[in-house]
Amino acid sequence: MSLMQQVTTAFSEHGSLVQTMPGFKSRPQQQEMAQAIADAIEQQQQLVAEAGTGTGKTYAYLVPALLSGGKVIISTGTKTLQDQLYQRDLPAVREALKVPVSVAMLKGRANYICHYHLLRASQEGRFQSREDAQYIPILQSFAENSTSGDKAELIEVPEQATVWQQVTSTRDNCVGQDCQFYKQCFVMEARKQALAADVVVVNHHLFFADVMLRDEGVAELLPSANTVVFDEAHQLPEVAGLFFGEDISTSQLMDLARDSQMAYLTIVKDCVALAEAVTPLEKACRDFRLVFQFEGARMPVQKAQALKNFADAYQHMLETLATLTKVLETQAARDPLLEKCWQRGEALLALLQAWHKGNQANLVRWVEVFSQSVQLHATPLSVADGFGKQLNAQPRAWIFTSATLAVKNDFNHYQGQMGLLAAQTRHWQSPFDYDRQALLYVPEGMPEPNSIAYPAAVAAIALPVLQASRGRAFVLCTSLRAMREVHALLKQAFAEQGMEYPLLMQGESNRTELLDRFRAHGNAVLVGSQSFWEGVDVRGEALSCVIIDKLPFAPPDDPVLSARIDKMNTEGKNAFMEYQLPYAVITLKQGAGRLIRDESDSGVLVICDPRLVDKPYGRRIWQSLPPFKRTRKLDEVQAFFERVAEDPPAG
Repeated sequence: MSLMQQVTTAFSEHGSLVQTMPGFKSRPQQQEMAQAIADAIEQQQQLVAEAGTGTGKTYAYLVPALLSGGKVIISTGTKTLQDQLYQRDLPAVREALKVPVSVAMLKGRANYICHYHLLRASQEGRFQSREDAQYIPILQSFAENSTSGDKAELIEVPEQATVWQQVTSTRDNCVGQDCQFYKQCFVMEARKQALAADVVVVNHHLFFADVMLRDEGVAELLPSANTVVFDEAHQLPEVAGLFFGEDISTSQLMDLARDSQMAYLTIVKDCVALAEAVTPLEKACRDFRLVFQFEGARMPVQKAQALKNFADAYQHMLETLATLTKVLETQAARDPLLEKCWQRGEALLALLQAWHKGNQANLVRWVEVFSQSVQLHATPLSVADGFGKQLNAQPRAWIFTSATLAVKNDFNHYQGQMGLLAAQTRHWQSPFDYDRQALLYVPEGMPEPNSIAYPAAVAAIALPVLQASRGRAFVLCTSLRAMREVHALLKQAFAEQGMEYPLLMQGESNRTELLDRFRAHGNAVLVGSQSFWEGVDVRGEALSCVIIDKLPFAPPDDPVLSARIDKMNTEGKNAFMEYQLPYAVITLKQGAGRLIRDESDSGVLVICDPRLVDKPYGRRIWQSLPPFKRTRKLDEVQAFFERVAEDPPAG
């Protein structure tokens, strides 16, 4: 029986999925998608597949992947999705199909406790807080008893705890085979299992970090893989750009200084020159940070270089790093940790020199400023060529799937970004009844989006809608500044009008905790920015309204975007229509996708931006959204919520 026939049988009315999985309903879109993926696997082709929310795309790729009989790598957008796939979806489908496939999950090394660094941390006793010190016995017990060492399994130590930085390894500070705990290493064990498994679950960052940087692990997995599946594939262009480029941060230099100081105190106390070389590098990094005034700034290299003291501070950082690296070279033979520090120093020095010279025309140099550090980026104008080498290295199937890849069913933008010009493309609409379940409201009388009065207008539009929805809403903003302004205005209005809905804001706590609070309240309003536009699943009445302040065009002063626009315009292309507009459409579809998550959901999507109606390109945008019923009248929004309260959609 061919793979296509096996897949068709599995999804049929009397197939194994219906028979063994409680509540499973085979949808035509899901079955067609699974068949298209099965065909791509058999033909070893590239397939770009957009499937609307509710299609069931996870099962649509898992069934053919597990039945294919070859080695499969599945890459997800986040570690949360990775855990869900590995712990819930994969076991369920494997059990239903009764296929004897072995499955492994592989994460980046920062997710696994490191015996070597745990021992060092406990012996040195240098912690950022009392809580960190108290976590050490818990971590030691976990390291002794865990089979995986995955920090996701240790709920007693919060994921945000700073102690994790001290008890996990990085690519820079792992001493590899010289480590006394090499045979017990959780990272190496996870990679060993991944090499032996039929199906390996990774995430996009790990896939690109390990494949593109030729690290151990996935670089060995990929040559033996018959099929690679990317879920949430709309994230790939940005993630790939991080790894095809070259970045260096002052925090990496500070980490090297800290590790060198620790090596001096614990291994080579007789080498005073090492201690004397550490402090100047730390000071040089801090001085370089002081060149930049504003945290959160992103600027092209030309603007950074024009700042007062930039050249001198950069040169001083180079010189102090070179001095420390020379001292480390003299001590490298005395201990594996010192040798690793020396190698790191050499690599960082080469990166700093290369970034400053900027010899590669295809890389855009720019600077990002954080509260304590500065990140120097060299980002490719396009990842298509670099990724194309991976695509064509040897025959295998490549599957790219997401709910948001196309603009009005046109995949040219995504294919061009990723070098997938030879790929097959398919699109399936969501099975949800948007005409009955949802309403798109574009209010009248809004000012221009760049006007000073715009945030106040958004808050004013939101208030009666939030009263009609009885809270239960996300307010999604395109910038942190707008988020804070809208939140403050809503807070004031809630107090003045006696609206007692809990008002939450991104940043008050981590995303998971905020979502838990949002669900628990049942009538909350959450004001968020980028973190809540995608990867958030709130089903049921708790989320009945999504309000979006503006069309999410990338900021025009973004240095990489600016360079890409210049390049496209120089080539005679229309950068707005071919790049900026598709980017905004895909991002908007993600935000809109938070509203209707299953057949029994209902709600109103509010897009405040008048350009959706007033501009010629607005039609192309709303035609790319799910087929919402549309209105410009507030009373129709109020009537919608009244009707739903009386007659909710059937589940």
